[in-house]
Amino acid sequence: MSNADEVSRSGAAVLSDPLISSSEGHQLHRSITWKDAFWVASGVPALVLFSIGGLAATVGAPSWLCWTASVIFGFLQAFVYAEIAGLFPGKSGGASVYGAAAWVRYSKIVAPLSLWSNWLAWTPVLTVGSTIAAAYILTSLFGPDAAINTQKLTLLDLGFLKQGLEIRINGTSIVATVLMLLTFAVQHKGILGTARIQFIIAVVALTPLLLIGIVPFFTGDIAVSHFQPFVPISGAWDKAGWTLFLGGIYMAAWSSYAFETAVCYTREFRDPKTDTFKAIFWSGVLCVAAYTLIPLAFQGALGTEGVASPGIVDGSGVAGAMAGMVGGGATVGNILIAMLVLSLLLGVSTSMAGSSRTLYQGSVDGWLPKYLSHVNHHGAPTRAMWTDLGFNVVLLTLSDSLFVLAVSNICYLVFIFLNLHAGWIHRIDNAHVERPYRCPNWLMVVGFILAYVNAFMLGAGANVWGPGTLMTGVFALAIILPVFWYRHYVVDKGSFPQAMLKDLHMTDGVLSAPKAGLLPYAALAAGVLIVFSANSYFHG
Repeated sequence: MSNADEVSRSGAAVLSDPLISSSEGHQLHRSITWKDAFWVASGVPALVLFSIGGLAATVGAPSWLCWTASVIFGFLQAFVYAEIAGLFPGKSGGASVYGAAAWVRYSKIVAPLSLWSNWLAWTPVLTVGSTIAAAYILTSLFGPDAAINTQKLTLLDLGFLKQGLEIRINGTSIVATVLMLLTFAVQHKGILGTARIQFIIAVVALTPLLLIGIVPFFTGDIAVSHFQPFVPISGAWDKAGWTLFLGGIYMAAWSSYAFETAVCYTREFRDPKTDTFKAIFWSGVLCVAAYTLIPLAFQGALGTEGVASPGIVDGSGVAGAMAGMVGGGATVGNILIAMLVLSLLLGVSTSMAGSSRTLYQGSVDGWLPKYLSHVNHHGAPTRAMWTDLGFNVVLLTLSDSLFVLAVSNICYLVFIFLNLHAGWIHRIDNAHVERPYRCPNWLMVVGFILAYVNAFMLGAGANVWGPGTLMTGVFALAIILPVFWYRHYVVDKGSFPQAMLKDLHMTDGVLSAPKAGLLPYAALAAGVLIVFSANSYFHG
């Protein structure tokens, strides 16, 4: 029996269930416009700081091109997300939720994988952003050689996954936990309050970051020699060189694609028909500018060796480098540290807002544990936020942030793959449904092609960041299997909640049969083949 038949067969029982929100009946509030979502998503440009040094140290002189190519891919993909988001004005949680709605007719396993992979991709922003911000604070207050910055309590050696990886507790992880709690306090007031605070922080913190990407071009501090020789750090454009370059684009995608979070708030838009497209389009424009100019400025002013220096890789020397780029001294450096901390917390807040709503909607739709669907009287999904926070307190004990990002990005590119295909699946299964925004056909085709480009980069690039990266990511993705099985078959007795069927354009409460035949399965099979073939070729 097909998955659509199972859903249809249980339709009567499903529709008798109450809408899952919370025991108090609170729901998300329609209180924001696309401008508010833009400011909530404005933390995404700060994510370039998470890996700009590590990427330069791994790839070499062409690292800036990794960022440019990646953000262009991300911008082209965004138009597909804008179309499918417009089909679901009653759902929150972003593109993964809308993608799951496309896959549910074909597989009960693939659909929750869309949400799970997106959450696993987004939630580590809390860990990495708060860790770098904590390092800035501790280094500026106590100096890099102070005991609070050097002492640690090692709990477990994970060297079998990547050399030097361990679970430990140190001063940075403790301060980072405090910073995440402060961000939680802001989010607790709901999305409108968060957007207002994000606007203030964004103006203060992102303006200097964007200026850093512009000023060196006008002051003549961009040295052409810093881009030469234009070969990977391995010394040539051979197989090893291309492996490093593809690994760079792979890592850059985690940051540069992230503005798709702007469609997480469709359920909270006052006018989702017009706000959804505007939010993701203008967030994309901001990120194209940021991810093109900032890496170019850093490399042009500092050179590959400067960008790849330990202080840039771990984040502790970024403020000093930025001060030098604009001709400032110690005072300017301290001001920039404060602004960088704010910009990083802006990214943490953006992530918490988006990833918690993915957990919330996943719970409401019957994919994830039921307790996550609680919403407080401000309209904030607090239990999902606490889950985000608790998970990241655990991640904070890992010693290598780049490894966390690399594993997280496996999940992210799986989500991207599934949701780019969701665009054409929705076109087939829901061709009759009015679309507030319709992606041009040629961009839908581009999205289809980029799905496989991303699959290729995943296979070729993941293990550049550690030999166990790909399989660790596969293990992380597999965790959804017992989670979904328990929720769907034990808690919900094999039926989906009424809320999952919201906006699925049913007739008499019955989910229509799939119309795409074997095409979605063929698309999945091709993606898996590309991933493991690329991995075998570049790392076998």
